[in-house]
Amino acid sequence: MSGTLYVVATPIGNREDMTYRAVRILQEVALIAAEDTRHSRKLLNHYGIATPLISYHEHNEESRSTQLIAKLQSGESIALISDAGTPCIADPGYRLVSSCHQEGVPVVAVPGPSAVVAALSISGLPTDDFRFVGFLPAKTHGRRQFLEQIKAEPQTVTCYEAPHRLLSCLADIAEICGADRLIAIARELTKLHEELFSGTVDAAQNYFGQGSVKGELVLLLSPAPQRQPEGTVKDVLQRLREETDLSWKEIVKQVAKEFGLTGSEVYKESLELRQK
Repeated sequence: MSGTLYVVATPIGNREDMTYRAVRILQEVALIAAEDTRHSRKLLNHYGIATPLISYHEHNEESRSTQLIAKLQSGESIALISDAGTPCIADPGYRLVSSCHQEGVPVVAVPGPSAVVAALSISGLPTDDFRFVGFLPAKTHGRRQFLEQIKAEPQTVTCYEAPHRLLSCLADIAEICGADRLIAIARELTKLHEELFSGTVDAAQNYFGQGSVKGELVLLLSPAPQRQPEGTVKDVLQRLREETDLSWKEIVKQVAKEFGLTGSEVYKESLELRQK
C-alpha cells in the first residue's frame, strides 16, 4: 500500500496557531517537504519535531515531485508544508498533489491558517461570494490590464501584493476601479504589528502614503456596484427572447440574477409571455 500525502497548513505569523493535529502529523510522517527547509526547521524545533526535511519549491517542483511520488508509492507518508499558511494556495504543491491523484496516492488536508481567508473574515466585505487571484502582476502594464478585467466583478476580489508596490497599485485601482471603491488591506496578519485598513481607495492612498509600507499584505476589493437593468422583468425577458438564442430556462436564470429575484418569481412572469 502506498503512503499518504498530507497537505499541512502552518502558522502565517503567530506560532500558537499551529494545530494539535498538524504537530502530530508532522511527527508521524517519514518526511516533510518544505518550501524553505531553513525557515521550516525553526518552526519544527519550536514544537520538538525531528522529522527529516527535504526542499520542495517552485524551482525544483517538477523534478522533486517524481522523487516524492516514488517514496509515497513505496509506503512512506509525507507532509507538504509551505513557508506560511496553506500549501498550494499561491504556493508550490499543485504538481505534487495532481501527480498523487494520477497515481492513486491518497491526499489528505490538515487545515489551518490561510492569509486570504483570515483577511476575508475580518474585512467587513461580502464573503458569500469572492474571487482569489493570487499575486497581482508586478509590472504596471500587466497590473492595469488585469484591473480592467476585474473592475466589474460582482464579488469581492482578494489578492496578495508586495509592500513596495502598494502605492502604485492603489493609484491604478483608483484610476481604473474608482477612488471611492471600498477596499480592505490586511497587513502582517497574526504578527506583532498586525493592521487592518478599511475604507475607500482614496483614503487608503492617503493613509499608506504617510510613510514606508512593510510586511505581507492582503488586498480585498469590494464588489462593483451593480447597475439596475433597464425596464421591467417582462421587458428584459422579452428582449432576451428576441435577441438571443438562450432557452427559457437560461433566460429566467439570467434575469433572476440581474434583478436579485428568485427563479420562481421570474418563471411566473415568463409564463405570461409564453402564453401570449
